[in-house]
Amino acid sequence: MRMVDIISKKRNGDELNEQEIAFFIDGYTKGTIPDYQVSALLMAIYFNGMTEKETATLTQAMVDSGETIDLSKIEGHIVDKHSTGGVGDKITFITGPLVASVGVPVAKMSGRGLGHTGGTLDKLESISGFNIEMTKEEFIQNVNTNKLSVAGQTGNLAPADKKLYALRDVTATVDSIPLIAGSIMSKKLASGAASIVLDVKTGSGAFMKTLEESKELAREMVNIGNNLGRNTIGVISDMSQPLGYEVGNANEIKEAVEVLQGKKVDDLRRLGLELAAHMTVLAGAFSDYEQAYHNLEANLDNGKAFQAFRTFVKAQGGNIEMIDDLSKLPKAKYDVEVKAETDGYVSEIDAEAIGIAAMYLGAGRATKDDEIDHSVGVTLMKKIGDPVKAGEPLVVLHSQTENPEDSVAKVQHAYNITAEETAPIELIYEVIK
Repeated sequence: MRMVDIISKKRNGDELNEQEIAFFIDGYTKGTIPDYQVSALLMAIYFNGMTEKETATLTQAMVDSGETIDLSKIEGHIVDKHSTGGVGDKITFITGPLVASVGVPVAKMSGRGLGHTGGTLDKLESISGFNIEMTKEEFIQNVNTNKLSVAGQTGNLAPADKKLYALRDVTATVDSIPLIAGSIMSKKLASGAASIVLDVKTGSGAFMKTLEESKELAREMVNIGNNLGRNTIGVISDMSQPLGYEVGNANEIKEAVEVLQGKKVDDLRRLGLELAAHMTVLAGAFSDYEQAYHNLEANLDNGKAFQAFRTFVKAQGGNIEMIDDLSKLPKAKYDVEVKAETDGYVSEIDAEAIGIAAMYLGAGRATKDDEIDHSVGVTLMKKIGDPVKAGEPLVVLHSQTENPEDSVAKVQHAYNITAEETAPIELIYEVIK
């Protein structure tokens, strides 16, 4: 088999077979196929796409290129959630405890963030003592005992994907739906969950900016999961403004805990329950979505979900006093208000610009070697549809400097205020099965 023939076949728009895809992935992972040939194939895929069968085969080949996590010693039907990313996305800290509160195991492998805020692990490390490094045996024991554990990803999950992503980044082939879907799903499938719920974001703060692109990506990932033996559901949710009111690390933990304690932050509560309901139905805990939603909402209101989060934090070494008294979480030196210049209604918020403002403060990483400051971040005081008067604060920046000019400028750019009242935006657009 020759790589040049595989490139030619894809260039001509033909379907690659299982042996050809396995040859290409295996050779590139081992270093026997050079970058320039893989670059040519990636560009052919970018222009000609891949069939549903090709994409599933590519994903499985990337899974097989490295380790897979064996979770067979975990009792029950393991379900996982994956978000395609966004600003203020703290939903894992709500869905995980909700699902665990009805006895469904959540065994989550997460990464660190590169971008406007930290990842799931960075946010959890806002809680002093919280340990994300554990043996496989400890991880499994935590899930069996508490029904919830979050750990750092091992270094050798889907290594082919890591190599391909780096090459896509420098060959202008990142924006290919089959390649994006295969990249995301290869890591999820290698992590060992039996069922997967995908939270696919759409809007200014999402990777996919339009609803049609988000639906296409969701359909592709759901097809991959189902074709490879995992029950998979995609939920298309809004990211045209940040989720909730907090963007950062410690402040996102604080807001998630407040929701678990009963605070009515509408979008966080609604999306958390939506995703958790689908997760528990896939796991077989409930017969249908309505029954699941009703029972999970009860556990959000009666404190069972909060207790599940508290137990999870304590089991992984976190300082439980920070959960019981949220004022003990890390806090920045200065609170800087960014005020509205005119009266009107908030018609638009550029979620990505808010995320970048948080990164400038130190809440995220511009490069993988940057240090996260868990105490800094952004609190939104106004969201889309809210009335505002000149001089009222739009956001509060939590900063280590008294005058964070770059972040202020980003926030001023992010908000659009109009004279006309703005209709509320949709939170959940579609569920794809």
